[in-house]
Parts: sequence; structure tokens; C-alpha cells
Amino acid sequence: MSHTRRSGPQPGAAMTSSPWILVAAGVVVMVVLLAVALGSVRGRSTFPAAGPPDPLMPLPHVPPTPTAVSASGPSPVSATAPVLPGLSPRSTELPARPTPAASTPSPRGVARPMPPPSSPPPVAPPSAVTGRYSVQSAFDGGFIGEVLLVNTARSHRGWTVRAVFPGGRLVTAWVEGAEQGVFRFDDGVFTYRSGFDLAPGQSLAVRFHIERAGTRPTSCTVDGTPCVAR
Repeated sequence: MSHTRRSGPQPGAAMTSSPWILVAAGVVVMVVLLAVALGSVRGRSTFPAAGPPDPLMPLPHVPPTPTAVSASGPSPVSATAPVLPGLSPRSTELPARPTPAASTPSPRGVARPMPPPSSPPPVAPPSAVTGRYSVQSAFDGGFIGEVLLVNTARSHRGWTVRAVFPGGRLVTAWVEGAEQGVFRFDDGVFTYRSGFDLAPGQSLAVRFHIERAGTRPTSCTVDGTPCVAR
């Protein structure tokens, strides 16, 4: 009687027939390796030990913000950050320049006092020494004129004769029978100043030789008072 020998299971046949066993073994190996790596990292530190903290800069003392009180009771006011000197928590812009105040216009309807009207200059009183103009003689190219003076005052008076002859030329001038004065002729204006004062009621003749002009002056005065023509 012959016996047939059965072959036994080959090595590795169970592992080949069951692949999940290989996956489980790989996962276990990975977990072991990860645990070993974490342990080695915890055992040594690559960062230096922390030193003492930096000192803090002191801030100025800010008084507490007062609590607003209302009818229903005090309500807390929201706390704000302390304001440093020279800094504003609201704006960092430069302060605006102050606007110059506008001038206040004067109210309407208010009457301002008017300045008093200027008074006319006082009129000089008539001269006490009067004058009378006349022509003594006339000839070709010239004439002899005269101003007769009379002192109407009660005291001695000086005098000044002024006569205007436009375009004329003075040859000479003199006083009849008395001390001579000073005379001049500028731009047709003849002026004779007394060499002595007339006594009260005294009369005196001032004469002059004029050429290249009419016999009648455009103006004749004694101390500013017009002469009387004869």
C-alpha cells in the first residue's frame, strides 16, 4: 500500500496570502521611529536660554479720568491711553496758525461828529499910510510916475510901496525932500521901502522913471492897501 506524501506550507506563504500584515508592520515601525525622533528633540534644545527682560520706560503719571455723572447715576467713562508730553493721540499734524481777528465795522446809523468849519483868515486892517497914484509926465519911450503918501495914524509909521509894470524897465526912483529908502525892480514889480517913518499927518511923494511900459500899473499898493488913482 502506497502512501502519498503531502507537501507542507511553504515559508512566507502566510505573509503573501495576508497583505494587511505587512501594512500593519510598516505602521508600527513608523510610529516607533517617530517616537524616537521626538524624544531626541525634547532631550536637547537648540535655542539659547532667555535672558532678563528689557527694562520698561516709565511713563508720566496721568490722573484718573473723572466719571461722568448723570441723572440715572454715574456712568463709567471709557479709559484712554495716557497722553505723552508733546504728542497728541488725535492728530500728528502741525498746529494751525491763528487767524487774525477781523476788524469790527462801526455800527451803522451812528452819526460821527463833524469837524467845525474852518474860519476864513482874518482880513488885514487897512494901512494907516494911504497912497494916491498919478503920472507926472510922459514922453517917448517912458514916463515919470508918483505915489503920494499920507500918514493918517496918530503915531509914526513905516511904509512900503509896490507897483507892477509888466515888461517895463526901471531907470531910477527917489523920494522928494526926504531921506532915501531902498528900492528894487524884479520881473516888472517895483518895490520901494521907506528910509524913515512918516509923522502923524505927514505926506511924502515917491517918484520913479519907467520905460517900455504903459503909464498905468496893473497893481499899486501901500502896505497891501490899494492906491487911489488920480
